[in-house]
Order: sequence, then C-alpha cells, then structure tokens
Amino acid sequence: MRFFTPVAAAALASLLPQGAMARETGAPMKVVTTFTVLADMARNVAGDAAEVVSVTKPGAEIHGYEPTPQDIVRAHDADLILWNGLNLELWFEQFLANLGDVPSATLTDGIDPIPIAAGAYEGQSNPHAWMGLDNAMIYVDNIAAALSEQDPRKAETYRDNAERYKQEIRDTIRPLRDAVAAIPEDRRWLVSCEGAFSYLARDFGMRELYLWPMNAGQVGTPQQVRAVVDGVRDNDIPVVFCESTVNTAPAQQVARETGVAYGGELHVDSLSGEGGAVSTYLDLLRVTSETVARGLAENID
Repeated sequence: MRFFTPVAAAALASLLPQGAMARETGAPMKVVTTFTVLADMARNVAGDAAEVVSVTKPGAEIHGYEPTPQDIVRAHDADLILWNGLNLELWFEQFLANLGDVPSATLTDGIDPIPIAAGAYEGQSNPHAWMGLDNAMIYVDNIAAALSEQDPRKAETYRDNAERYKQEIRDTIRPLRDAVAAIPEDRRWLVSCEGAFSYLARDFGMRELYLWPMNAGQVGTPQQVRAVVDGVRDNDIPVVFCESTVNTAPAQQVARETGVAYGGELHVDSLSGEGGAVSTYLDLLRVTSETVARGLAENID
C-alpha cells in the first residue's frame, strides 16, 4: 500500500470539492470504479448520463494493486465510487480515505457469496461474484440504484439502461451455458490457477479444481501443483486452464505431468484494452465460457 506525504495529501485535498461543483453546474456525474469490469458494467447502465473511469488499467492484477498518487488525482473529482467488496480490493479503504468524503457503493450487496473451500483463505467469501449470471443481475441493479441515488433526475434513464443490459447479459450467457451442458457431466470440470470461477462453475453445472484460492501470498507452490496433479488424475479431467493476469507456468506444469491438454487463458479480473479480445464484460463472459466449452469438447474421449 502506498501512502502520501503531507504536502501531497494537502494538494490532493484542495482538489476534492470539484465533484460537488460539477453536480451544481449540471455537468455529467463522474463515476469511478475500482477495476475495468465494473467500469464497463457501469458505462452500460449510465449511458451518456455519466462519465465512468476505472482506477486500474486494462490487464491489471486487482488483488494486490497499489494505487499511485496519479490514481488519486484522476479520481479526485468523483461524484460516486463503485467497488466490488468481499475483500477483493484490499487496497480500497485507504484509497477511499485519501479521496475524502465521496459517496461509494458496494456492488456485491445482496449477493450470497460462495465460501472458499480450502487453503489460507478457507471460509472467506470468494470475491469474483460477477462471474455468476444471477449475480450479474444484482451488480447491474446495484449500479442503477447507486447512480439514481446520486443523480435522481436521471433515474429513469439508469433503470431503462439497466433492464436492457441485463437482457443482453442473459442472451450472451444462455447459449454458452447450453454448450457446456452438452459435455458429459463426469467430464464437466473447470481446472484453473486461481479459484476465481466458483460462481461460473456453479451456474454452468461444473465442478472446479484450482491451484490457489486467491492471487495473493504464495502461488504456484510445489504442494499446490501436486494437489492439482493428483486431482486431475483421480478424476480423469481432460484439460486445464489459467487466468490471463497471472503466470501460467504452474498450469502448464500440471498439463505436462498429467499428459492432459492446456486449454488456454481465461479472463476474469480485468478487461483488455479497446479492440482487444475482451474489451467489454460481455466479451469476458463469452470468451471465457467459449474457451472452457471448446477445451472440454475437444479433449473428451
């Protein structure tokens, strides 16, 4: 975690009232999110009625992110901060304190979290709730409610945009879930580096196996690799995957030691830049689900 000198803090504090001034002049509300997935969801709900920016950049690893003074400056005039919660952004509370008195909303409010099953984080909530279909509806509703509370004049716009966007999410997920459901149930496993896909696995009727529960602390240890190697062999799992924001070598090692396929990289914590493979949340859901379905379908007996 980075902290700021008294001089820097004073300079930042002098910038803080600008968000309130923007509201008074009728300028579009400025919404700041902690990472790119939330920013894209918020843009779909806000439409042209608000400006939305992300603290972290495309491709960033979220868990251990260290905010910079530039991040604070970019967010200083925010009218609203949107964050995930469930201990995903471990750096966020200090970040929010540095911003001063800015309204914030936790987008996982109302979600029934899946507990992490093993490891150092056993019993804690899995924070990657946006990867579940029903949860995505809650995120969108929470975004619309937060925007409407801060900008009630445009509440109808936010509500209409939210309903349209939720239908787009449903339409994106349905055929992908059907494709996974066509895989024989005993082969329907999702093996990954981080345990970031519990909600997707649940909604797609899959079982999961992962090397480490969270991208923090020790990852890719020999013990973790050995446990997954044993799990792949014991359950005759045909393919393994890894996330795009971490070192894929441990998953590649599992594939080599077991002789199964390495199915490629999955996306979960971060979008790619504009024009990239997963430049939107809908792209992230689609590409990740298609990669899983294709990897399983091509490697079952």
